[in-house]
Amino acid sequence: MIATATLYLGDAYAIRPTLGFYDADVMDPPYLIRATGAGKYRARRPMMDRILAEGLHQGFDMSIVNPLLCGAAIVFAHNDQLAELLAVAKGNFHRHAVCVWQKTNPQPVANKHYRPDAEFYVHAWQPGYHPAGAMADLLRVSRITSPRGPARFDHPTTKPDALMTKILVNMRGDSVCDPFMGTGSTGVAAIAAGKRFTGIEHNPTYFETAVRRITAAVEAASFSNAEMEQVA
Repeated sequence: MIATATLYLGDAYAIRPTLGFYDADVMDPPYLIRATGAGKYRARRPMMDRILAEGLHQGFDMSIVNPLLCGAAIVFAHNDQLAELLAVAKGNFHRHAVCVWQKTNPQPVANKHYRPDAEFYVHAWQPGYHPAGAMADLLRVSRITSPRGPARFDHPTTKPDALMTKILVNMRGDSVCDPFMGTGSTGVAAIAAGKRFTGIEHNPTYFETAVRRITAAVEAASFSNAEMEQVA
């Protein structure tokens, strides 16, 4: 436990059902993708090989999106998973929306598909957990640069901090669970937003990175609160 954050190293499918109700589950689970091909471009970039090695291309069990355990669910998915995910949202939640992260710097590769210039996430909610934020925050499309270099935190599918901050602004309530925490981007955004965070990650290396990042976020939030108290 790190202040208002609780982190678990283990299997999300085993741990998440034991944690009880949260205002929102915010997750970026493994995509179902074709992880072969891409030719010379692929050969110069080892990230796809890591996705294969770590099984991050095999998709996820939709049962992890449980309407009995959260007021809202925010779930990233590949284009090929959207139909199934939308059926889960329609059948189990009051309302939902498809939102888009539009990358301002997409990779120059198509691999017999469209270029990966957009990633989708579904925001599904029960009554009372509808999207929050001012009118300027209630946009379904976010144009944000994809992380490169150190901003990836040595993870092949890192989401940008700016995107996760926007998503947390749109989330009602005070408690957030991320069953596929990775290197902790959701947790960093949740701490900055003043919310209680619980994260689960099965990879020990990514888990340790998440611990460091969330510890730093807690310290930064504490410092900011202390400064505000001095001003007051």
